[in-house]
Amino acid sequence: MSGVVYRLADLATRAGAELLGDGEVAISHADTIQDAARGAICFLANSKYRQYLQTTGASAVILRREDAADSPVAGLISDNPYLTYARVASLLYPPAEVTGGVHASAVIADSAKIDPGAWVGPCAVIGANVEIQAGVWIGPGCVIDADSRLGEHSRLVANVTICAGTVIGRRVLIHPGAVIGSDGFGNANDQGTWVKVPQIGIVRIGDDVEIGANTTIDRGALRDTLIADGVRLDNQIQIAHNVRIGEHTAIAGCAGIAGSTTIGKYCTLGGGVGLSGHLEIGDNVHFSGQSLVTRSFKEPGYYSGNLPAVANGEWRKTIARIRRLESVIQRLNALEKQVFTDKTENHGDDRD
Repeated sequence: MSGVVYRLADLATRAGAELLGDGEVAISHADTIQDAARGAICFLANSKYRQYLQTTGASAVILRREDAADSPVAGLISDNPYLTYARVASLLYPPAEVTGGVHASAVIADSAKIDPGAWVGPCAVIGANVEIQAGVWIGPGCVIDADSRLGEHSRLVANVTICAGTVIGRRVLIHPGAVIGSDGFGNANDQGTWVKVPQIGIVRIGDDVEIGANTTIDRGALRDTLIADGVRLDNQIQIAHNVRIGEHTAIAGCAGIAGSTTIGKYCTLGGGVGLSGHLEIGDNVHFSGQSLVTRSFKEPGYYSGNLPAVANGEWRKTIARIRRLESVIQRLNALEKQVFTDKTENHGDDRD
């Protein structure tokens, strides 16, 4: 339970939805349409779950207008039920208020500047010249290295590492285990041995960004790595040095982005997508899960780059055929050349 109770009419007003039925219905929590009980609100966005509408135990349902006539309970009518649910759930489950203070076990450099309205949790380490603004919440075990800056109302959940010089905007949410500003993978080869290339850039993160658990964002080699306002990063994503990601782009888990690639605004990358380095991805470009991207895509659109899974025997046949493609192409070229030669000789005979 959320501990907060709303009248359905108030939720309609605050979420920008149309009220269906009794506005006095009390809503205390959210649940799934198939499992909900009295006091819950649920949503119907996927037609696969429409079968549960008639039997739901929820007190209210968020749904589209075309489904409203079939709802046995009150609800909220919306063109985008999932978006309306997000707004309603944010009201029912507001983030905890930040009470300023510093836990006794935290280690803080004398030169750090911490707003009195920020909280620094147990065993956190705050380095020299760090600036932490009002409303920031630093969870247990977090490390904020020297010269970093955290904007107002940002939240580091736990065991987050912010390396030296990182700049983080306002209202940024970073989940456990994330590492921001570690060295990029820069190495020069000296006759078979590797010489480390100093990574002298930093990471700059805009406002209203969310970074998932165990995601890593490398500092720039020369220029900075940039994550723009409103970006959403899932868990276990690797973002290499000098990458730039535009506003409101969303990237699903286990994606990997190689160095110096630029991704535009309002893009989406499905889970496990891999981008080679030094690419340019334009605005409103979308890649399906597991796509392998080895060239730039500057035009908006939806792209895919891998074959879906099939039965193992069928896959082996496909690979065998792919391996024979070169010989097939050579034979085809030879046949085309022979046909061309034959036509030329025949035409010559006709002229005689």
